[in-house]
This record gives sequence, structure tokens and C-alpha cells, in this order.
Amino acid sequence: MPWGLLLLTLGGSLVKEWAPLSESYLSNKRNLLNIYFVKLAWGWTLWLLLPFISITNYYVTQNTLTVLRRITSLLVGTVVWYACTRVFLHIEDLTGSCYKSPTLDVLHWQHLSRLQCQQAGGFWHGFDISGHSFLLSYCALMIVEEMAVMHNLNTSRNPRLHMVVNCLFLALSCLKVIWLFMFLTTAVYFHNLSQKLFGTLVGLLAWYGTYRVWYLTPFSPGLPPQNVSLSSQKPKRRL
Repeated sequence: MPWGLLLLTLGGSLVKEWAPLSESYLSNKRNLLNIYFVKLAWGWTLWLLLPFISITNYYVTQNTLTVLRRITSLLVGTVVWYACTRVFLHIEDLTGSCYKSPTLDVLHWQHLSRLQCQQAGGFWHGFDISGHSFLLSYCALMIVEEMAVMHNLNTSRNPRLHMVVNCLFLALSCLKVIWLFMFLTTAVYFHNLSQKLFGTLVGLLAWYGTYRVWYLTPFSPGLPPQNVSLSSQKPKRRL
């Protein structure tokens, strides 16, 4: 999937540069998916992963401390999201200049900061790293990682729990599809190649640094339980 995200970024960017698509509903930043989902991407991901991780990880491990430890992965994700978006904004501030309008035809040298530029009614233009490319790739990969617990989950003996887990799994699957679709939409319609590529690489590095490096160590939230299945556990004999 990481390579697929990079290919979507490159392919969508090539389409934007060499064979741009005509204006559509999705090319409008005010479309409903962008306003109600992408703008709140981390909130949606957090809102669905919290109960999913809590329920599935507890059912598999039967250990409250393990579940609490695993939930801290969402705290880590929140820190990653906040820190990266703040850095992106800072980079845009450092590399930007103030123009009269988005056409970038008249430069206002007297306004040296974004705040001054906006207060004067100008348009601030800098290296705008794609926050959508970063966050959507990171959220999609995080969802895939956390849903891996389903390989070792058998809730057939508890119909109510089975329904709850399946509903959460379906909701997360739909959310993942939306994130990937809007990721492609961003690649096709918005930003330039370097901005999208940089954002995507940061998302991939954030995922790799956590789930492929840090979470393999003892002092971390750890990975989703994948080697233990409650349904396959045998009762211990009493001596």
C-alpha cells in the first residue's frame, strides 16, 4: 500500500500537469467530502479507531493494561498530526511572499509575514506542503494496521459483540476508501508535484517510524495483537 500511495501521487500529478481534467464538483474545495470528511480526517479516524481498538484488543488479549497501552497509539497519532501540520505552516511562512492576488502578479515587499499580508488584504504564497496528502496517507495506513487484528478475532459466540465489531470494521473500511479516493482527488486537482510528494513522504515516514520501527520495541504502544486468538486458547489445567 505505501508504494501504491506513491504511485497515486505521481500518476495523479502527471495527469494534472500533462492532461488536466476539466473542472468538476470534486475540484471545488467546497465539495461535501472535503468539508465534512477531509477537513476532519483525523477526528473521523480517531472517533472510529478508539472503540475498535478498545473492543477488539481486549477481546483478543483479555488484558486491560495492554488495551490502554495500545490506545496510546492514538495519542501518538494525534501528536504526529499536530506537529506535522504546524511544521508545514511554518515552512510556508518562511518560504512565502505577499502578493496582491492569487494570480501572483504584484508583489508586496512591505508585508514580510503572513499575518501582515492577510491584514492588508493580500495573498500569501509559499511552499505549501500538501496537508491532505500527508494526513490521508497516514490515516489510511494506520487504519490498515489496526484492522489486522481481525485475522485473529472470532466473535461468533457473542452475536451482539459480533455485530458491533462488524459495524466498526465496515465503517473503518468505508472511511479508508474515502481517504484513498480523496487522496487521489488531491493528486489530480490540487498542489504541484513537489508539494504532494513531500506531504505523502511525510505520511509514509510517520507510519513507518511508528508501526515498522518504534512499535516493535517494548517501550511503545505496541502492534495490534496478531498471534493470539481467544477462540484458540485452551483452558489451563489446575494442579
